[in-house]
Amino acid sequence: MSLDRDTSAERHKPSVPRLLSPIVVLVLVLCCAGELTLIAADWGLIGTPLWRGLAYQNGAFWAGILYNWRPNYEAQPVLMFFTYAFLHSDFWHLTGNMLTLVFLGDIVVRRIGQGGFGFVYLVSTLGGAVAFGLMTTSTAPMVGASGALFGLAGAWQYWEWLDLRDRGLNGWPVWRVVFALVVLNVILWVANDGNLAWETHLGGFVAGWIAAVIWKRMRGRSGVG
Repeated sequence: MSLDRDTSAERHKPSVPRLLSPIVVLVLVLCCAGELTLIAADWGLIGTPLWRGLAYQNGAFWAGILYNWRPNYEAQPVLMFFTYAFLHSDFWHLTGNMLTLVFLGDIVVRRIGQGGFGFVYLVSTLGGAVAFGLMTTSTAPMVGASGALFGLAGAWQYWEWLDLRDRGLNGWPVWRVVFALVVLNVILWVANDGNLAWETHLGGFVAGWIAAVIWKRMRGRSGVG
């Protein structure tokens, strides 16, 4: 009887909230620190409102630099493939991306650990920038972590597809998510009057899927980091 009581008590014991992993916290801090600093500068609380323009000029992704534009410094044509992901356009852009990071980051870290998260995040960031650079005709700067976030979603859906396949089930749930993401991009594109880097989202998703495949092959069947 005592065993039954202990088991019941354990089953009804309140769960302890899972803390964010250090690597997800690091990305959150870097993104938030940058945008909140620029917002404070925009409001005249610190520095000068010129800070945002300077940050974009030196850290955003500029597709023209891949062709005939002159970079501001020697390493910019390389660094911009990663630095753009730590800049945002405003508070709401930052908030939406960071909430998504918390949700998807936890899924990825649970599956492949912090090292795997870092690998997928960096590859997706790079993939999003490459796709934007190759596909866009815009001369405007591109900023935001959404390329990397779509990469986390791509990795997640690869694992969902893998798990369904291993159980002999149809992969339709994965295609349903992909369709939902396409619809979401269309809605956001319309809502923002075409000012949406959908190319980055596409490139990030594909790169994240590929990164998950590579990580699984490097670490074995489970893919655990």
